[in-house]
Amino acid sequence: MTDAAGALKQAMTSIEGAIGAALVDYNSGMALATLDGPGGLDLNVAAAGNTDVVRAKMRTMDMLGLQDGIEDILITLTSQYHLIRPLGGRTGKGLFLYLALDKSRANLAMARHQLTRVEADLEV
Repeated sequence: MTDAAGALKQAMTSIEGAIGAALVDYNSGMALATLDGPGGLDLNVAAAGNTDVVRAKMRTMDMLGLQDGIEDILITLTSQYHLIRPLGGRTGKGLFLYLALDKSRANLAMARHQLTRVEADLEV
């Protein structure tokens, strides 16, 4: 099992093209842990902004009566991928992993797979 800082370090080192990662509380919009790389992203701003994305999707699912869970949310920019992965399990409720990737260096399928492994090892 890995703590938040270790999980983000694992994401940044094991996922090709990673330029920033955060563990975020979507109830407050606050980043509990961040680790930036060569992307120069303001991960606290990203945490707050992506909290709105998660909340909007959850609200929409509720209005549609969907009982399904969110596996991940992908935002594709011209030069980047942004992955949002709400945590499952009893201790992960209300948290999500955020990962920004350089699109030219990342393999999206592998990044999603690796982020799933990071989540499985994470203990909060």
